[in-house]
Amino acid sequence: MQYLAALGGGSDGIENELAQTSCILEAFGNAKTSRNNNSSRFGKSIELHFSTFGKICGAKIQTFLLEKSRVVQLADGERSYHIFYQLCAGAPSILKDKLNIKMASEYHYLNQSNCLAIDDVDDARKFHMLMESLDIVQICKEDQEHAFSMLAAVLWLGNISFQVVDSENHVEVVANEAVTCAAQLIGCSAQELMLSLSTNKVKAGNGDAAKKLMLQQAIDARDSMAKFIYASLFDWIVVQINKSLEVGKRSTGRSISILDMYGFGTFQKNSFEQLCINYANERLQQHFNRHLLKLEQEEYELDGIDWKRVDFEDNHECLDLFEKKPLGLLSLLDEESNAPMATDMSFANKLKQHLVGNPCFKGENGGAFSIRHYAGEVLYDTSGFLEKNSDPLHSDSVQLLSSCSCKLPQLFASNLLDHSQKQASPLSLGAFDSQKQSVGTKFKDQLFKLMQQLENTSPHFIHCIKPNDKQLPGMYEKELVLEQLRCCGVLEVVRISRSGYPTRMTHQEFARRYEFLLPKDNEYQDPLSISVSVLQQFNILPDMYQVGYTKLYFRTGQIDELEDMRKQVLQGIIVVQKRFRGRQARRYFYELKGGVTTLQSFGHGENARRGNDVLVKTWRADIPTQKHMKQQVALQTPDEGAIIHLQSVIRGLLARKHFNRMQGSKKLNLENANSRQKSDRRISDVKDLPQEQGQVLPSDLSKLQHRVLKAEATLGQKEEENAALREQLKQSEAKWSEYEAKMKSMEETWQKQMASLQMSLAAAKKNLAAGQDGSSPGYYDSEGTPSMETRTPGANTPVKLSNVGAGRESNGNVNTVSHLAKEFEQRKQSFDDDAKTLVEVKSGQPSSNMNHDELKKLKQRFEAWKKDYKVRLRETKARLHKLGHSEGERIRRKWWGKRISKST
Repeated sequence: MQYLAALGGGSDGIENELAQTSCILEAFGNAKTSRNNNSSRFGKSIELHFSTFGKICGAKIQTFLLEKSRVVQLADGERSYHIFYQLCAGAPSILKDKLNIKMASEYHYLNQSNCLAIDDVDDARKFHMLMESLDIVQICKEDQEHAFSMLAAVLWLGNISFQVVDSENHVEVVANEAVTCAAQLIGCSAQELMLSLSTNKVKAGNGDAAKKLMLQQAIDARDSMAKFIYASLFDWIVVQINKSLEVGKRSTGRSISILDMYGFGTFQKNSFEQLCINYANERLQQHFNRHLLKLEQEEYELDGIDWKRVDFEDNHECLDLFEKKPLGLLSLLDEESNAPMATDMSFANKLKQHLVGNPCFKGENGGAFSIRHYAGEVLYDTSGFLEKNSDPLHSDSVQLLSSCSCKLPQLFASNLLDHSQKQASPLSLGAFDSQKQSVGTKFKDQLFKLMQQLENTSPHFIHCIKPNDKQLPGMYEKELVLEQLRCCGVLEVVRISRSGYPTRMTHQEFARRYEFLLPKDNEYQDPLSISVSVLQQFNILPDMYQVGYTKLYFRTGQIDELEDMRKQVLQGIIVVQKRFRGRQARRYFYELKGGVTTLQSFGHGENARRGNDVLVKTWRADIPTQKHMKQQVALQTPDEGAIIHLQSVIRGLLARKHFNRMQGSKKLNLENANSRQKSDRRISDVKDLPQEQGQVLPSDLSKLQHRVLKAEATLGQKEEENAALREQLKQSEAKWSEYEAKMKSMEETWQKQMASLQMSLAAAKKNLAAGQDGSSPGYYDSEGTPSMETRTPGANTPVKLSNVGAGRESNGNVNTVSHLAKEFEQRKQSFDDDAKTLVEVKSGQPSSNMNHDELKKLKQRFEAWKKDYKVRLRETKARLHKLGHSEGERIRRKWWGKRISKST
């Protein structure tokens, strides 16, 4: 029940209600016996209904043959139903005071067996669990209190005693606490209850007369009322549970039924209840034999296989003994129960007279008889058969209960009267007992309905085997287990399984599962030929299988060999596929790697060439032109030549250091660009690979997608490294700008010093011309063109006056270049910021949703500015080139060459 409730639990808590029904039914229907501490003393069938979604939407419970005699009569060491002991131990004080509940030892129905408790069982805790279950099943508090009052009434009825009042053994009820409490609980007066239990109304002419009962008759009347109240209360509880679990309109007709039926058994004294139980097991065993034995053998015969039938004992003769009319055991029992002067002994004699011809029946001495069941022979004692079968309840008791003020006794009596009226015409009070349906007939009708229900379903059988009678763990009694196996009919099933073919498969299923094991040259069309070929291919012995018209039948263990072979072949196929896929993946990887390497080589070359051009341009811009140097050397004195030589060495050292730093930064930029191109090539190759290779397997596509993700992660890492390198490059450029400013400052200082020297020389010339006649000789350059030059005092370095203008022109060009460089940095920063803004705005969106129009406009702006900047840069370069290659520079170059040749 727990498994089905968990597997098909509904949405409205129906599975919890189902789980709680077991607690309620165990409390009211289970008891301690000599063999089991929690023995079920009734049969039950639970029908679970499922909705269209496969969820439990409701249930219905049906019960069979509650053992009512246990309420009033117990054997030594046994207990009555659990609910009595739980009520006495766990009821709250308010409920105990209201119902006048005492200890269990004070009630005759409970203390007569000298067993009031069960080891390791807390009856008080069980009662609290029962209360919670009743609340979950939605039985209201008022109905719960009414049910507990009926239980208390049954216990107090058992304490009612009688006293003999005359020589004919007539009795009267002793007016004590038991009578008062019982009358109060069922809702009648004490006098009415005493009169009902001590007298019986009979017809006398036109009226009714009260006949006093004898002691045993009065005890039987008391016990009959107690048994009727408890049995009616049990049925009422089941009805309330069914109302809570009612399916209603949600039913779809799909259901699972669980039948929990008491098992076959034999005791030292077997009475009417055990006869009914064994009869039910006979009927269930026939159903079991039909499905597991008869149908299996019939299937072998219908499928045309070579099969030797296994004989098993059919119990139809034993069932005829019970059910045959008009001379069946149950029919004879009903007939004898309705006879006015019948006794248990007369019933036994009638059985011996009419059933002696049945091989399953055997008469015994006294009032006993034995029946040979499918599980063995059982001896029955007919004592009490007639009373238990007729289940007498005097009409006075029915009338008393119907007139009670309490709700439940009235309901019980009205249900009994309604059921009796359906069986016969309206009853008079005197004819009530004769018209009531017997217990045996009622049980047989219930069993027939149950069998019809089982025939319309697909049954599964579970037999419970008890290892020992002492209820101890770790103990295994072989004789007891063997007896249960025989009683369950398991031995016949084992014999058929050993000689039969438990494993079976249709030809289509077998061919579909094992066809690939055959060689390629064996090509068959029909499943039967394929099946036979597989069996021959793997040398399955002919006596280990049978080929039927529609199925293949195998003995135990044969299909396992085919499964092992199938598993080995599949493992080999998987290994071949694994290696092929690995080789294919490696080939794709090497091809992709080769393409990426080629692309990287092209990128490295292009970046190296661009870097070289940048370094050349930087070198030309930083090193003074040879023309300017020759002019300086032509005019310098020996001391000035040494200073200039020292300056040139220092400048060369600084230029080389700067060149090395620039080369290192450019190398880092080139590596970053190469890594980015490598990632782009990987991504493009991965995206284009399915188109080039045609249809790609899903596994290859998943691997390529993994590589794409990995390449994208690498690209992001390289972009971060590129950003760091850009920052380093900016720092280097800032340092170079600082160095360039220092160099310009030094050059301006030197030019100022040269202008001061020229002014001093001009003053000296004026003084010399005033003191002497004639003019000062002029200097000529290498071309013979006179030039206005003078010498600084104490120096031999010639100074040309035109250098001042050239310096201004050079400064103008330097400023122009500085403006261009500054504009380049500003434009570069502006474009970087625009691109970065676009990326940040669209970073949370898929790449397919990027605004390509904005990127396109940014690119067009960049191209227009680049074109304009190139024109202006070209003009500046022309001006610098014109300045560096002027005629005077050419003359100084020649003069510098002459000076070098002289010095060398």
